[in-house]
Amino acid sequence: MGTAHAQVLQPPPPDAAPIRVPVPAAKGSLVIIGGGLRGDNADVWQKIVNLAGGKGAKIAVFPSASGNPERAAQSIMGYLRKFGAEPFSVPVAVRLANSDYRKAADDAALADRIRKADGVYFGGGDQSRITQALVRPDGTRTAALEAVWDLYRRGGVVAGSSAGAAIMSSTMFYNPKAILAMLRTGVTDGQEIAPGLGFVGDDVFIDQHLLVRGRFARMIPAMLTKGYKLGLGVDEDSALVINAQREVEVIGYTGALVIDVSHAQWDKTKRDFNVSNVRLSYLDRGDKFNIITQSYTPSPDKAGGRLDPTRPALRGAVFTNDILGNAAVVNLMERLIDSDQEEAVGIASGNPRSAEPEVGFEFRLTKTPESTGYISAVAEAYSVLNIRLDVRPIDIPRPLYRYR
Repeated sequence: MGTAHAQVLQPPPPDAAPIRVPVPAAKGSLVIIGGGLRGDNADVWQKIVNLAGGKGAKIAVFPSASGNPERAAQSIMGYLRKFGAEPFSVPVAVRLANSDYRKAADDAALADRIRKADGVYFGGGDQSRITQALVRPDGTRTAALEAVWDLYRRGGVVAGSSAGAAIMSSTMFYNPKAILAMLRTGVTDGQEIAPGLGFVGDDVFIDQHLLVRGRFARMIPAMLTKGYKLGLGVDEDSALVINAQREVEVIGYTGALVIDVSHAQWDKTKRDFNVSNVRLSYLDRGDKFNIITQSYTPSPDKAGGRLDPTRPALRGAVFTNDILGNAAVVNLMERLIDSDQEEAVGIASGNPRSAEPEVGFEFRLTKTPESTGYISAVAEAYSVLNIRLDVRPIDIPRPLYRYR
């Protein structure tokens, strides 16, 4: 392939039928932010404003997820004004003092104001508060939520950070256990996961705070439980920009993980989580990905930086003792793709001082014939495509050490 052309992340089997992916009937764009968005992240803030029409754009701010909606709305509106927008707060929030959120969510005048705006921004907090505020107890959409959908369908931008990102897919994490506990005991619909608002479509699962908190490991069992084939997990201070053609661009501070479980094998009869043949790809800022064709285009600074597997920069074993640590999985992927090794191993375990043995997990990353890496010409920044992941439970003796 030429260095300037797109690459398919994972080619289908030779006898596979053409992939038919449903396309949302909306002309708008999504800006899905992984949380922790800094006020000086001009790439993300300015993109939201520009997609809403630029200077003077009317953006409806939903502080619904926040424990302090008034303060959250003022903070978000301040940043949007800094980048040229004319935001207004939508007073629909479970925690908003002296307000009936159910009545506000079905206020016709407020819904009309949202509908006529150029964009929407959902702030962070607890995503269950967003769905509680905007979805009626019988599961139907409130007037305010219908107005957001009308805005999105006609071409407006829908942005959300942290909790505001979680609600973008049709399933979201609701009241999740810790990641290790979820791997040990499973994911239960209605407890760990619940319906989201579905702006990204029914075929893509979204998660946020991904690399900082090691959340890729909870995405996989949730996706398998609900039948998703593709997941997009975005890191903090970073965003996925998705247009009406379902083309994704990564912007901001770091990047995002693409998780493909379309050919994964999962033995549901076993109590502890296990899976084989998951495919992971890391998209760095500036990279592009097409959800429909599943093709990847490197950022301009990586266009000529495809790694030569016969000339690895690193040698020796590739491993980590804390695969759920901050950015650990991506660091492992980067080291593996530029290494003379064919596989890397990461371990996830709990308290090393525990008196009893415990179940941990081995995450084995393996290069495939389709595995490819790119490196930036201006920084030590990688993009890594098509790494195979297998996860299995392992017995870990405890305690790991004793005092003498």
